[in-house]
Amino acid sequence: MQDIEFLQYAVNLARENVEKGGRPFGAVIVYQGELVSTGVNQILAHNDPTSHAELNAVRQACQKLQRLSLKDCVVYASGQPCPMCLAAMRMVGVEKIVYAYSNSDAEPYGLSTEQVAVQLRQPPQQQDGLQFVQLKLDLPFHLYQIWQQSSK
Repeated sequence: MQDIEFLQYAVNLARENVEKGGRPFGAVIVYQGELVSTGVNQILAHNDPTSHAELNAVRQACQKLQRLSLKDCVVYASGQPCPMCLAAMRMVGVEKIVYAYSNSDAEPYGLSTEQVAVQLRQPPQQQDGLQFVQLKLDLPFHLYQIWQQSSK
């Protein structure tokens, strides 16, 4: 399969999801030219705002491949990934994302995440509608130090 075929598959998943009452987002992950995982947006079905197509596909791919790195995988998504999905894909090392519909394509339908992306480009303390507070606790240990020592 080629990029266009995998992307068409993601769009078809999104369309099927709409027909089942879901939102218009689908994603597939490919490793060495083979389909590894698929996902659709299930935020309404699961009442879970993190149940995006790309995240569902990432979870499934990591489980199937038995690893936390998807560095050598390609993600095909029906829509431009939102900041949350993009961050997750960065964290697992995805190096290529192919998508069909952009934020500008999605904007007239209320599906664009561009405003969230704009806010996230600002330092957290400067983002509208977000209180971002660090409280230092007086503890007899350092949590990360304990983790580091336990993982040796």
